[in-house]
Parts: sequence; structure tokens; C-alpha cells
Amino acid sequence: MFLLIMKLVILAGGSGTRLWPLSRHRHPKQIHPIIGDQTLLQKTYQRLRQGFAAQDIYVVTGKDYLETVSQQLPELPASQIISEPCKRDTAAAIGLAATWFYFRNPQEIIATVHADHFIDREDEYLRLLRLAESVVKQRPDKGVLIGVKPTYPETGYGYIKMNSQFFSLGEQKVFLVESFVEKPDLTTARQYVSQWQYLWNPGYFIWRVDTLLRQYRRWLPEQYQTFVKINRALGTAQESKVIAREFAGIKPVAFDYGILESAQNLVVLPADFVFVDIGNWRTVKDVLTSTGAATNKGEVILLDSANNLIYNFSKRPVACVGLRDMIVVATDDVTLICHQESAQEVKTIVQKLKETGKEEYL
Repeated sequence: MFLLIMKLVILAGGSGTRLWPLSRHRHPKQIHPIIGDQTLLQKTYQRLRQGFAAQDIYVVTGKDYLETVSQQLPELPASQIISEPCKRDTAAAIGLAATWFYFRNPQEIIATVHADHFIDREDEYLRLLRLAESVVKQRPDKGVLIGVKPTYPETGYGYIKMNSQFFSLGEQKVFLVESFVEKPDLTTARQYVSQWQYLWNPGYFIWRVDTLLRQYRRWLPEQYQTFVKINRALGTAQESKVIAREFAGIKPVAFDYGILESAQNLVVLPADFVFVDIGNWRTVKDVLTSTGAATNKGEVILLDSANNLIYNFSKRPVACVGLRDMIVVATDDVTLICHQESAQEVKTIVQKLKETGKEEYL
């Protein structure tokens, strides 16, 4: 009997429109050095390498990013990069990965993590991933989530509501999941912070792949049938052709909506580490400020300016006078200037560029 070792799957196919103009269709946020000198993808990979062998780490990404991912993660062979033919949201990405592993071993355990997160206590993060693996080995019928204890009333995250304690692993309590709440208003979020049952949902999921695919069969039957067809084609001469054809026909849906909100077999491990979804320029500034890192990048000239994020990726200097609480991101062809409180609206700018036919800037 061989030892089954959990596989770590980094989801790296997102577009990151709120981090425009650096993040673009061909070069999304996860392949840029947004926090420090390493790209978000490289940081995620190195974080996992502190606790897991390279042979157990995989990446799911779009076909347009395969070459870049290989260049940024030279330790990772091509056989550990799973290609999405097109974007079909997280349910499709996770389902494709589950199908890929199921073909090799139906009892494989996978943990899906995101390529664009900042985590402060990486040792605690790795410890909980290992604990989640132990839970699945003991109860292979369960899907395990890692939930983060909220420290402030965040309205941009989903929440997990815990139910009664399920069991304990040493000193670690494992709780049943009662329900999910998507991005509450501020008043509700304040209530959640003061109640022990609520956790932030960072999107870390650990399953045995046969259990996970049964969830698709029940809750996303059309996607499940697609994955059945893909599974039959794996290892054959028709593999690439079938995956491209069948995957393109999937209706996009987020994993949280398509699977989690319906599944009845979920448990959660509460975590104490801080995580930040690097989803917009304000979160970039907040992470840099909290870690004492510089909030300026590139050639920047400042006069009487404070509390700004000035990222200059262009060949020209950026000069700011009397600037407060602003975000400036300059590339060779576009410069973004916005107040930090409007960072979420960058996505609207991207939409306007689409509507006006300025695709060359996307």
C-alpha cells in the first residue's frame, strides 16, 4: 500500500481587472511583481514549497499563460501545469483539475489555493493545510475548508458560518459548515466580527477527488457530464481536442455558487493567520503599508505628497506635487490616477475601454 500525499493546486487563471493597467488580458496580475520583487504566482509557489515537495505542487492556468508560468516556475515540469483552453470561472477550473487527478487516482486528495493572496503567518497556513489533509484521510466523504477569523468588518469577502463542533484533531477543532454569506453590508459584517460562528472564506478547499466530483454530479450535472467526456479522452490521441471542445461549452459559474452553497458535507478549520486577496490597488497599498514596505516603485519624484501608492512601470519619471491618498500606476502606454477609496471602480474603467473599442489597452 502506497502513501497518499496531498497535491496542492494553485489556481492561476484569473484576469485581475481591478489591477489594470498593469494586469491585462495577456499578462494578468498573478504573473507581475506587485508585492516585492517576486510575482504573486512565484510568492504562492514558494510559500507552498516551505511545506511541500515540488512534485506535489500543480498549477491550473489559461493556455495563453503556459509559457510564462513555466518561465516563472522553472522547477515545475510541464506535466504539473494543467491548461484551461478558455476562461470558464472557478467551478470549471477546479472541476478540470479534479478530473485530471481522478484519471490518475480516484482517491487523490487535492487542496486548491489562489495565486493572488498575501498571508502573514505562513507556518500556520501550512500547518492547517496538513491538518485538512488529515481530516480528509479520516473522513473522505467530507470537503474541508479553511476559514479565517475576521479581525474587522470586511464587506468584500464571503463568510462561512460554523455550526456545532464535528471533532478534534489534537487541539484543533473541526466544525460543521452551516451556511455561506456572500459579501454582507457593513452593518451585518460588524455583527459577524463579534460572533464566533463567522469566518472569512478565503477559498481554500481540500477534497478527495472522487468525493468532489460527486458534488459536481449532483449540483452541476451539465459540468459533470463534460468532465466525464474529458476523463474518457485523457491519455488518448484525442485528449487536447476533446478538452478544448468540451471545456468551451461550459457555462461559467463560480465554485462557491455552483458547489459550496449547495454541498451538505462540508467542515471548516478556523485559522488565525491574516490573508489578503490582492484584488485592487488599495489592497496592494494596505499590504505594503502593514509590512513596512515601500509604496513607490520605479522612478518617482515626490514633493509635499503622502499616503500614496505610486507604481511606475514606464520608462518615464512620474512626478507628484501635493498628492494625498491617491493611487498612480503608470505603464508605457497608460497611466491610472484614482483616489484610494475608488480603487474598486478601476474595473468600470476597463469596461468602458471595452465598450469604446480600445482593446489595445486591455
